[in-house]
Amino acid sequence: MKVVFLQDVKGKGKKGEIKNVSEGYARNYLLPNNLATEATKGALSVVEGQKKSEEKKAAAALEDAKQLKEKLEKMEVEIKTKAGEGGRVFGSVTSKQIADGLKKLNVTIDKRKIDLSNPIKALGYTNVPVKLHPEVTGTIKVHVVEA
Repeated sequence: MKVVFLQDVKGKGKKGEIKNVSEGYARNYLLPNNLATEATKGALSVVEGQKKSEEKKAAAALEDAKQLKEKLEKMEVEIKTKAGEGGRVFGSVTSKQIADGLKKLNVTIDKRKIDLSNPIKALGYTNVPVKLHPEVTGTIKVHVVEA
C-alpha cells in the first residue's frame, strides 16, 4: 500500500516521503496514529504544495543571508578592552562580545554563528567569518581598542 508520511517514522520514512509499506502495517499502525495517510491524488497534491512552499522559504532565506552579508562587509565592530604592554589583551575577545557589539549597530546575529576559531588576544583589526546560511559566509571587521 502506498502511503504519504505525515511525520518521521524511524526505520520507515521521513515526513513528506511516499513509500510502499505492507497493508497491515499501514492499517493497524500508521493510519490510526496519524503518522501517514493513504497516497491519493489529493494527498500527493498537498505534499507537492508543501514542497514548493518550503523551496520558496529556502530561497528567501538564502536571499536574506546574501543581503546581510553585503551589509556586514561594510560594518566595523569596535570593542574596548583592557590591554597590557605590546598590545596584548587581558583575557580575550570572544564571539559573545562581538555579538553584543553588533547589537549596538542594530544587527542581531547569534554568537554561535560567529566562527571565531581562536579568541582575539591582540589589539587591532581582525576579520572574523560569520556563517549566515549553509551556503553564505560573511566577514565582520572587528577593531579591538584599549579602554
